[in-house]
Amino acid sequence: MLQILGLEPDVEAVYRLLLERPDLGVGQMAALLGFQEESVRNGLDELADLRLLRQGESDEQFLTVSPEVGLGVLLSRIELELSARQYQLESARTAVASLIARHGQQRHAPEIVQQLFGLEAVRLRLEQLAATARTECLSFFPGGAQRPDVMNSSKPLDQMALERGVSLRTIYQDSFRNDSSTRDYVQWLSTLGGETRTVPSLPMLMVIVDREVALVPLDPEDGRQGALEVRSRGVVEALHVLFERFWDAGVAWYEQDGPDSAGLSRRERELMYLLASGHTDEAISKKLGISLRTVRRTVSNLMALLEARSRFEAGVLAARAGWLS
Repeated sequence: MLQILGLEPDVEAVYRLLLERPDLGVGQMAALLGFQEESVRNGLDELADLRLLRQGESDEQFLTVSPEVGLGVLLSRIELELSARQYQLESARTAVASLIARHGQQRHAPEIVQQLFGLEAVRLRLEQLAATARTECLSFFPGGAQRPDVMNSSKPLDQMALERGVSLRTIYQDSFRNDSSTRDYVQWLSTLGGETRTVPSLPMLMVIVDREVALVPLDPEDGRQGALEVRSRGVVEALHVLFERFWDAGVAWYEQDGPDSAGLSRRERELMYLLASGHTDEAISKKLGISLRTVRRTVSNLMALLEARSRFEAGVLAARAGWLS
């Protein structure tokens, strides 16, 4: 019944018996199952390899991992593999259509932009791309911190990609550094080889896979509407250059962002630039991913530092002081 998960019938029988009677030893299990003791021990070894069993305090004590956890992980792995196979099938279908278009009677150009409507469609497409990535996956994450459940659900995909040798580079906004769930996720990702940097603000959500396909939002102001999947070589290359510019300007997650020669942090300099560009406090709060109260407090402190009596004057003085460069 569970062969698709890697459990042969004899191994499954040992696992089921241990779930019912975790106190049994090898000899007792062999007697109840009608197996040779060697077969039982081989089954125990298989269960340990599949991480469904842990060794107890003695050689004869075995601790089973609950089906919810152990079998759930195996099931998720199979689902990801099936998803990858499905995507490979779709890719093959696309390749066949492209050959027909090029060498058959049809002469139209293949579709290079597709629309994905709604968050669920985007999430499924991201899972497919992550499962089939070959070389690299680059991401922008602007706005507020992600929900913990979203980050936890992406962990199996991230781990499988890194184990395949895929480079994962992610750029967050500086405000993410204050979120404990994001810090835990970044620390976990870094132990597997993932790289993370932060910048004060990002233009939009973006994912680039293998320098072949990019996902960008239909509406940068409302990511819930969906995304555009772009396969135009020129557009993807331009987005890749954009990512590299932000990556070069970013600060590694574990580095401290100290004040510059003017005594300003990167966020303060970015905030003053946005203020001088005419953005409202509400717009600055959204763009930097910080609270409205923090924006107003920082603006007040910067105005005091500049000895400015108005926001307009603060912008002029900031420009003269070189803060907006």
